[in-house]
Amino acid sequence: MISLGKYLNSGDPISYSSEAETDELTAVTMECYRAALLAVGKAAVQTCPHLGVDLQTDLQGLERRLAADPSPELVRRTEKQVEIELNEWGARTSGHFKAQADEVKELLLALARTAESVGSRDDGYSSKFTDLTGRLTEIADLQDLKHIRSSLTARVAELKSSVDQMTRENRQLVAQLKAEVSTYEARLKSAEHLALKDQLTNLANRRSIEERIQWNMEQSQEFCVAMIDLDGFKQINDTYGHLAGDELLKQFAGELKQNSRSGDLVGRWGGDEFIVVQSGSLLSAKAHIERVEQWIFGKYTIREESKKPIAIYMEGSVGTAEWHQGQTMEELIAEADSKMYLEKKLAHRKRA
Repeated sequence: MISLGKYLNSGDPISYSSEAETDELTAVTMECYRAALLAVGKAAVQTCPHLGVDLQTDLQGLERRLAADPSPELVRRTEKQVEIELNEWGARTSGHFKAQADEVKELLLALARTAESVGSRDDGYSSKFTDLTGRLTEIADLQDLKHIRSSLTARVAELKSSVDQMTRENRQLVAQLKAEVSTYEARLKSAEHLALKDQLTNLANRRSIEERIQWNMEQSQEFCVAMIDLDGFKQINDTYGHLAGDELLKQFAGELKQNSRSGDLVGRWGGDEFIVVQSGSLLSAKAHIERVEQWIFGKYTIREESKKPIAIYMEGSVGTAEWHQGQTMEELIAEADSKMYLEKKLAHRKRA
């Protein structure tokens, strides 16, 4: 990716006809850089929807911050963060595709073994029936009726024995196939379950949240969404490292899940943003989320091996919106997101 930070801080002598043209070029360059971040996020979702959503959300967050504060210092920090995000996403995506390839390979090998088993069995019985046919042909040439009767009795017994054995083996084969199908059905359900979970926090992921919202809308259910964004989370990553940041996200997710109602769906929207899909009206949803805030915000203790425990005071902002008939999912999320950023802005002014 082109280093915008180097460009903005370059000391190269470049001549412009006016200061206004310089400002205009800087603004256009910044706009292109922000557009590139959004394009990278979109491409990640198209490449691997399961893992690309988080990267897209993180890049969108960086783009919003640049739009609000296009300073050289923020550009430099953003550039480092983008590099980290892309490297981590690349590693996760590589592992994801490798796991999928191994799964397909195992399925093909199982099918090959089954086909080989059926083929071997059928070849064996083909030989038996060919031999039996030959013996029956020999019986047709016999002149002694008594000899014919005894030979036929023996051949019929052989035929019955072969048919019975085929029946038994067919039952065993069907039972084996059923067992294999049952195993792969269980693994498929497990994979589908994992596909709806956020790998880090074990909360519902973005896909699961969107499916719940879509279902609520189709059923005309009364519900709200609450968007939660952690304040200053990037500084925590920069100060204590990403392992500490991940541990904080997991602890926060656990508190949010534990203090939410059983019927509400709690998920990670992406990065340090969380979402709760709540049943009921806006009044009841806001009352409940206000009670939840008393538990989820405050002191967290991060413990790492061979390091002293780290006490971190985590605050955040919440925006809650109620769905109305005719409103799209995107409009509902945007409304909650807007209210959340408004609360964050007001809290920042109070602290200032």
